[in-house]
Amino acid sequence: MPPHPGAEPDPIWGAHPLGDGQWHVGLWAPGARQAEVQMQGRTVKLTAGGDGRFAGRIEARAGDPYSMVIDGRVRPDPASRAQVSDVHGASRFTDPAYDWPAAEDYWRGHALSDLVILELHVGLFTPEGTFAAAEARLPELAALGITAIELMPVNHFSGERGWGYDGVLPFAPHPAYGPPAALKSLVAAAHAAGLSVILDVVWNHFGPDGGYLHEIAPDFFDADRSTPWGAGIDFARDEVRAFFRANARMWVEEFHMDGLRIDAAHQIRGGTPGFLEEVARDLRARTTHRPLHLILEDERNLAAPRAPDAGLFDAEWNDDYHHAVHCLLTGESESYYASFAVDPLGDLTRALAEGQVEQGQPRQGLDHPRGEPSDHLPVTAFVNSNQTHDQVGNRAQGERLITLAGEDAARAAHALLLLSPYIPMLFMGEEAGETAPFQFFADFKGDLAEATRNGRAREFAKFESFGGPVPDPMDAATYERSRPYRGDPVHEAAWRGLTQQLLQLRHARIAPLVAANPFPVRDVIRCGPHAVQARFDFGAAVVTMQVALGAPGRFAPLTDTPSFALGDPNTDAHAITVWIEETP
Repeated sequence: MPPHPGAEPDPIWGAHPLGDGQWHVGLWAPGARQAEVQMQGRTVKLTAGGDGRFAGRIEARAGDPYSMVIDGRVRPDPASRAQVSDVHGASRFTDPAYDWPAAEDYWRGHALSDLVILELHVGLFTPEGTFAAAEARLPELAALGITAIELMPVNHFSGERGWGYDGVLPFAPHPAYGPPAALKSLVAAAHAAGLSVILDVVWNHFGPDGGYLHEIAPDFFDADRSTPWGAGIDFARDEVRAFFRANARMWVEEFHMDGLRIDAAHQIRGGTPGFLEEVARDLRARTTHRPLHLILEDERNLAAPRAPDAGLFDAEWNDDYHHAVHCLLTGESESYYASFAVDPLGDLTRALAEGQVEQGQPRQGLDHPRGEPSDHLPVTAFVNSNQTHDQVGNRAQGERLITLAGEDAARAAHALLLLSPYIPMLFMGEEAGETAPFQFFADFKGDLAEATRNGRAREFAKFESFGGPVPDPMDAATYERSRPYRGDPVHEAAWRGLTQQLLQLRHARIAPLVAANPFPVRDVIRCGPHAVQARFDFGAAVVTMQVALGAPGRFAPLTDTPSFALGDPNTDAHAITVWIEETP
């Protein structure tokens, strides 16, 4: 039983197999006088190595329970790979070995130009809500033309139900979804179906229940900084970097993830070089046989981390595109929509031409300018979406775009998203015209549950358009209301047919152009108060899109037969026509 491939030579954190029933156990507990490992019927003292580090060699079997005992306090291992029960109890010695299918050796993933991502929540994706059950649905996604799934966080969090962003044990898959081996099986099944797997990781905070690192290692956190979700983490410390570096290596090397989406990267601060730069270089040096997709969520709209010559990150969630489309179709103007509600068509024009909208310029409705120029970046540096867990779920009622804007508007926006050259991402059910909401849910108890309820109610009390009565996040009914794929089969089949038609065209005609030239010349103009024409010149061919999103446009006629048409943007309020013309 050799050490897992991502292990450090002398791991600071966690339990690592050495072979012959021996395990290396490490812990950082600055300020502690003594640290021990408690197992069934015995306790083994760890050796203090200075700077708060403790380590030792333990005899145990895979599956045996154990706990850390720090100055007499019994706690779970902060780097636990699996728990016996909940986040407060004992951990398990977990053997990372897995019998991967032979085909896994030949998996080469997808290039950025081929990515079509579906974001999903494992607990809601199927009625069973498990890794194992999700496997059966993968072939139908691949048949539609989806090439990657992005899993919302699967780390162990308190309770049974949650979005995953309140995790407290980043190395342990959430047991309600299945054991670590079941997640590896899901990844193997995805690869067999032709799907890459991207995992959403949360390195910027820990959840409010079961986060014992605050007690074990207070210096893990930055006393001078907090995030909207909890204490800020001090990434200037080597021990902190080692913790999350090992986490990144585990997901990519041990679980064979094809990429990571880093949540709220703007809250990951401290040290030189920055931790994200360090971990990106580390992962790329260790992953050379297949593409590795590193995707940021970062509200700063920075361009430098995605520069191709930097060799760091590939893409970023482009909320600017979402906000422009959303404001244009719904007329909403509150909160973070304020600056995009001033001229949503102008913002959509800029998003199609340059990627980001907010690039450091002053904007009405924006208190402080944000962003950097982005028109020099490849089109593959932007993950565009009409819906995400955030944009749907961070509404009081969790309504989807199709509910807010109507069927025709949603279909036209769907076609624009899937046929523009940027990386498209759908939110589970969107490929089938899902109308069920996606609401905020959790499974906290006692005072924390009540505080969460009250906090959500206060948050939305000041909004009219996306406020209103807030469903109880702790009620299992809120969770069940958010489950997709239970609608009208005829409606869903029609939407799946549209998705498949669009993605067949994308993969056959547009993705090859992006692969050959991810820097097309972009010319985007207004053609009416709710209409835009976008022209993408790849050299070998030109893609022209005429789109109406709210009222017919005034478009110059193009004589050739279009490659795709959904209505007529010269006469219909919501329509799109696309031409793909080879250059002579």
